[in-house]
Amino acid sequence: MLDPRTLYNTDADVFGDPRIKGLPLLVSLTGFLDAGHVVSQVSEELLEVLEHELVAEFDADQLMDYRGRRPKITFAEDHLTDYQPHRLELHRLFDGLGEPFLLLTGVEPDLQWERFASAVVGLVEDLEVPLVSWIHAIPMPVPHTRPIGVTLHGNRSDLIDGMNAWRPTAELQASIGHVLELRLVEAGNDVVGHVIHVPHYLSEAEYPPAAVAGLEYLGATARLVLPTDRLRETGRDVERQIARQVGNSAEVQSVVASLEKRYDEYADGAARRSLLVKENSELASAEELGAAVEAYLASPQAEEESTLLWDTEFLGASPIDYGSHDSSHDSGESRDREPGAGDAAGRDDEGPAGPGSRSAA
Repeated sequence: MLDPRTLYNTDADVFGDPRIKGLPLLVSLTGFLDAGHVVSQVSEELLEVLEHELVAEFDADQLMDYRGRRPKITFAEDHLTDYQPHRLELHRLFDGLGEPFLLLTGVEPDLQWERFASAVVGLVEDLEVPLVSWIHAIPMPVPHTRPIGVTLHGNRSDLIDGMNAWRPTAELQASIGHVLELRLVEAGNDVVGHVIHVPHYLSEAEYPPAAVAGLEYLGATARLVLPTDRLRETGRDVERQIARQVGNSAEVQSVVASLEKRYDEYADGAARRSLLVKENSELASAEELGAAVEAYLASPQAEEESTLLWDTEFLGASPIDYGSHDSSHDSGESRDREPGAGDAAGRDDEGPAGPGSRSAA
């Protein structure tokens, strides 16, 4: 392996500041199952709202497959402008109370995963990072009228225990976040991963309530006050539009009611039970778990629900207007469009309170 330290450049002044050491690190990398565009919204909100400075920048030319994921550029009448190259950067930010923390953000690398992971592990050790928290979002067959779920994983049992009622074993497609977690744990570092559940029929558009939940869970884990006001306000607008459009269709109401019934049946009487636990309360096997999810998402029922709730209603004559959420938030990165799992209009404005809260996973 080539020297991982040659994969990035640091800002000498910031990196040499002794106050840069001992700060928690948040990791928010787009490009893998970003249901509801949660990860991109989290990154953009942190960098747009909070004071920040660049600590280190990775060499994207060594990490990206440009033909597989092309950067964006603008053609303005007779000339080219606004080239948006892929970026992978480490920043120091200051939360709402002025507490500093680190943020690794950008596009998931296409190439050299192990070298990139080694570089991040080296930075974590050099900067004496006490805890690494990372986030991604997946689609789930749950209604938007129930609290947004989260699955936590890693090696900090004090932050994870009680949050997840189910502990499945399943083979997944890996992301760089998974690899980073493995390598950081192997090196003796503390890591907590957050999987935000997004309703599958809302996963292709920006879904601010899920991003709010993501920021709150990250903040609770790392003991930070992260900004949610703008996303919360946008989320209220989106939830009102969803409620109005669902209310205008008896057929869509029936679909949502069916999802609510399924959700409530699993959640009732058991603290934080998994939506994927079998009816006899035994944990589904890896084969059963994977087969159940794949079968549902490929089923006529899921297709019908997604069509009714997304294509027919949300993209109909009165579509949800996501334009009120700053369109400049599109960073130019390609975003995986997967169906989602989650929260929404039924959630109170306070959302999850972190490890002390107990919303259903």
